[in-house]
Amino acid sequence: MTHAITAADIIPAEEYAKRRKELRAAVVALKRQRRLHVGPVATLHFENFETMRMQIQEMLHIERGGAEQLPGELAAYNPLVPNGRELVATVLFEIDDPARRAAFLAKLGGIEETAFIEVAGKRITGRAETDQDRTTAEGKASAVQFIHFSFAAAEIAEFRKPETRILVGFEHPAYAHMTVMPEPVRQALAADFD
Repeated sequence: MTHAITAADIIPAEEYAKRRKELRAAVVALKRQRRLHVGPVATLHFENFETMRMQIQEMLHIERGGAEQLPGELAAYNPLVPNGRELVATVLFEIDDPARRAAFLAKLGGIEETAFIEVAGKRITGRAETDQDRTTAEGKASAVQFIHFSFAAAEIAEFRKPETRILVGFEHPAYAHMTVMPEPVRQALAADFD
């Protein structure tokens, strides 16, 4: 399994532009299997090599920075490719109304430290991506969080078992929600482990 995207994995700009519609449709289908809603406004998108490669392709396509832009994109998105012993989620807190969103996020500081995945009763606490602090000193959380969940070998073995009960949630005072991971999502995410 590949855990790092390289320049060799990136489709040249002209070819990507020709195949963009088809490639985007494929990644949308892939992402659908890797998405989980937790509570009324949080959606976890579990990333993998393909979702991050497509993100890089899209950034290059939209921003047209070419070879000069590529190293920055690789540096930004490679940390979100699971390393074979983890799951990595992009968490979006989605509230359409700007005023309501701002008020909600102002109370959500530290949410990234309360994320968890529970596998057969064993809790794995999330670890925020360290590229930047996504909670301000005033306690306001970013609407987008990047969270790693590191698994021990025994936890991976349990995760891989069909029909294993897996809970995903947050234990934040302002957002204490959890959900049971559906079996199709568990199957898709099990492929992220070596």
